Amino acid sequence: MKPQDVTDIDMAFPAKVSHLMPTYEEIPDEFKRGSNKWNRLVSTWFFSGLKGAKFVPKDGIEPNHALRHLKCIMGSFEPKHEHKEAAVAYLMSQWFEDVALAARPAPAKEP
Repeated sequence: MKPQDVTDIDMAFPAKVSHLMPTYEEIPDEFKRGSNKWNRLVSTWFFSGLKGAKFVPKDGIEPNHALRHLKCIMGSFEPKHEHKEAAVAYLMSQWFEDVALAARPAPAKEP
């Protein structure tokens, strides 16, 4: 599956996204168990955001187009969370070589 065009309306109201995702059965088991770097990245993205992340796309993949596709999936209430997480992690592994996360500032020490 290649990144698909996602309209601004789909981004604002991502009601139906099943056409943007592989079926749960098509996703390899390693992405369903949530134990690889892509699943950890999806979890970080979902709970904390990925501000400043640098994605390294595979040949033929336009990163902003792919990320828009993935954001639309993540914003939908349609499939179960487990399916969304596995699908986004799997698609990221297909579309990107790697991603570098921005360094997070150290927490301030109390005086």
